[in-house]
Amino acid sequence: MSTPLTPGAAKKSLGQHFLFDPALLKRVATAGGSVDGKTVIEVGPGPGGLTRALLDSGVGKLIAIELDDRFAEGLMAWPEARNGRLHVHKGDARTANPAELVRSAGGELPAMIVANLPYNVGTPLLVEWLKAGNWRGTMVLMFQKEVALRICAAPDEEHYGRLAVLAQAAARPRIAMIIPPGAFRPPPKVDSAVVVLDPLPASEAFPDLDGLESVTAAALGQRRKMLRAALKTLTGAVEALSVAGIDPTRRAETLTQTEFRALTTAWRNRA
Repeated sequence: MSTPLTPGAAKKSLGQHFLFDPALLKRVATAGGSVDGKTVIEVGPGPGGLTRALLDSGVGKLIAIELDDRFAEGLMAWPEARNGRLHVHKGDARTANPAELVRSAGGELPAMIVANLPYNVGTPLLVEWLKAGNWRGTMVLMFQKEVALRICAAPDEEHYGRLAVLAQAAARPRIAMIIPPGAFRPPPKVDSAVVVLDPLPASEAFPDLDGLESVTAAALGQRRKMLRAALKTLTGAVEALSVAGIDPTRRAETLTQTEFRALTTAWRNRA
């Protein structure tokens, strides 16, 4: 018999919305493939619905990062925490060192990340993990549907922007499922979506995500402007357009992943 979930109401200040349907949680836990025997990091486990689904799906080591003391302490009382299969880190995921947590738990790298992310920290955590080293494997992350669309968008699509360029420079993202508000307690005001991000092979990933972030912030920060105008805020970027072979009268949302990479490389080389 499974350990009961830790009771406690969701806190709006922490962006908490909880899932309790075991069948749905099982689908989320395995959306990125089998977790059997693998090391998984979960952020914001809350009462433990997804935690239980991951453990029941055969996770080898589960590192749960929880800021809310109520839920962190509840998870620490689970049998899996006592036998070393579940490791609970009480703290903020934005300041945690996931690779070190995995090593101290005796887990294996790369580690998967599977999480129903709090809405208010999902995007910054994703960007941080995209820049991570080889400790990070496949990510299965739940976002607001609109954020998920922004991660997976292609050039010239409505939701295409900085997040899509950054995500697709490091991973192959796809939307695995849409989850309606009524599945959560309390229900959010919008649909949610589970995004699976499989890491690109080292030979295909773009190594300079910091540079790409700077270029996309400038280029896509003023979407209605031509590139030659939008990039004036980033020293040397306008000049880099000709080096990269990009027409300065184009708009940033038309640039492909390959073109953004070429522009970033040209800009870096001018520095």
